[in-house]
Amino acid sequence: MSKKVAIIDYGMGNLMSVFRAWQAAGADAKVVSSPSEISDARILVFPGQGAISDAMKLLDSTGFSDSIREWISSDKPFFGICLGLQALFKKSEEAPVPCLGVFEGEVKKMRPQKGFKIPHMGWNNVDFKREKGERFLSGIDSPKDQFYFVHSFCVSTPDESIVFGTTEYGGINFASAVAKGNLLATQFHPEKSQAKGIALYKNFLSAV
Repeated sequence: MSKKVAIIDYGMGNLMSVFRAWQAAGADAKVVSSPSEISDARILVFPGQGAISDAMKLLDSTGFSDSIREWISSDKPFFGICLGLQALFKKSEEAPVPCLGVFEGEVKKMRPQKGFKIPHMGWNNVDFKREKGERFLSGIDSPKDQFYFVHSFCVSTPDESIVFGTTEYGGINFASAVAKGNLLATQFHPEKSQAKGIALYKNFLSAV
């Protein structure tokens, strides 16, 4: 039986691509716009594109902020994508608004070496720490396989225990994936990463 996946609609982001990718991975996916719609879900997905201030305003106004914190604190399966990774930390240089504060750290504007464009857009390697999440990496050759990025900000955290993957761009080595228990969140977009992105979704479905 396929697992029920609830994808949060916060008014921004690439929802249909995320929805179709989870379906392709074998999930029973649905898009939800209220916390009341996630009660029967097995996995909660926070996709992301857009501004952190607008995202947090909607999450706070709908009650999703508290629901996400409670979901994660209960170690229920959670997958965050791009902004859905960044929002898990305490604050962001992008805007003076509190984020979800699930993890210690902040989101900082990327300042790469001269000649490297911002946003960081396109394919790049991810050096996964297999000992922290081997169950998520079946069929993925790290750091050879590449994933698709679109972002101008990246996570900086003092908590090395949650850093599951790192990526280098323009002299910056940043956390491109975090994992803890049944939580996995990526700076890259699995739904835009073709076969390897679908493989990551499939692995997550199998693992949790």
